[in-house]
Formats: sequence, structure tokens, C-alpha cells
Amino acid sequence: MQIAIDGPSGAGKSTIAQAAARQLGWAYIDTGALYRAIGLAVMRAGVDTKNEAAVAACLPELTLDVRYHNGEQQVYLAGENVSEAIRTPEASLAASDVGKVPAVRDFLLQLQRDLAAAQPSILDGRDIGTVVLPNASVKIYLTATAEMRAQRRRNQLLEKGIDEPLEKVLQEVNARDHQDMNRAIAPLRQADDAIVLDTTHQSLDESIQSVVQIIMLNS
Repeated sequence: MQIAIDGPSGAGKSTIAQAAARQLGWAYIDTGALYRAIGLAVMRAGVDTKNEAAVAACLPELTLDVRYHNGEQQVYLAGENVSEAIRTPEASLAASDVGKVPAVRDFLLQLQRDLAAAQPSILDGRDIGTVVLPNASVKIYLTATAEMRAQRRRNQLLEKGIDEPLEKVLQEVNARDHQDMNRAIAPLRQADDAIVLDTTHQSLDESIQSVVQIIMLNS
């Protein structure tokens, strides 16, 4: 069983997919974290994330690894656990930049497919149902209004001690949406056979149960 969950930034894909996988006893694979890790590595190297050739040149030096601690995915760069470091707004935008680079997508494509093939799993990202797993058992397009996604993102940042004005977070969400939907390679879009779930008016628990129900009814 391979479940693909796609959707825009701040839709709650990671949190919801992880909780649903835990309920089902399956693996959760956060593919966006892999792009964030590459974006972080490129930033740390002092390379412009918008320079495709320079970004591609960084890839041969990268050592990217995924491990599971107590059932939770952890991402490692050169042996360092960067699972927290990749969750900043800067890393988010960097991920969107490097996600436009064909070499980056090629670098990660087989890794994602191998992780999904190893066990029943839920993957979330922006091109899972359209590119990574076009034959996924169930495809879900998870979304919410930009305003709600910005509020949720801000709440996540506050929990980490980062106090960003809502207006700034909303600008970042809209910028990320524009980048993701208009990139030339694997743009964010709803797969033709995906089931749309709008969580604007749902609590987190309601959203999780909606996803689990969709999977159970369609798998």
C-alpha cells in the first residue's frame, strides 16, 4: 500500500500524514523534508539556491540519510540530524528553490520510491501522486485557504519560540504557493484521480480522521 498526499505549503500534510500512518501502523515518509535538507545544505555552503548549476554542483558532496526513531522520520545530513533545522521559513523557501532543479529531483526520485516500496507507507509532498508514485493506491490532495495555512504555520513557529507577524507568514505562504505552482519541473497540482480534502474548517483531529477514512474506503 502506497498512499500519496499532496498539497500546498502549510496545509498540514506532514502532521496529518504522520498521524494517519501511526494509526494504520504504516511508515510515514516526509518527502518535503528531503528537499528542505538539500536546501539547508546549499544555504550552509553559501550557494545561491536560485542558481541551478551551483545547486546541482553541490549534490555529489551530499550525504543524505533517512532513519526512524520511535517510528518518527529523522533526516540526516553528513551524519547530523537536521530534522529541526529544516523547519525554518528560510529552509522552506530554499526547498522550493532547489525543487525546481532537475538534478535535485532526479537525485531524490529513486530514494523516495525505494522508501515507499520497502513497506506500507504514506508519502506527502507536492508531486507524489503526479510524479513520484503515479500508481499510488490512494491519492489525496490536502488543502486549506492561504489565511488558515498561514495561521497554522505561525502557531507552529510560536511553539518553537519563533514569533513572526501573521502578515509576514502569509506573504511567505503565498510566495511558496506561487513558486511551487509555477515551476517548470513537477509543479504542484492536483492529480486527476486524487480525492480533495479541504481542512480549512476542520480541527487537526478531524483532518486526521478524514484522511484515515478516505484511505480505508478507497484501498
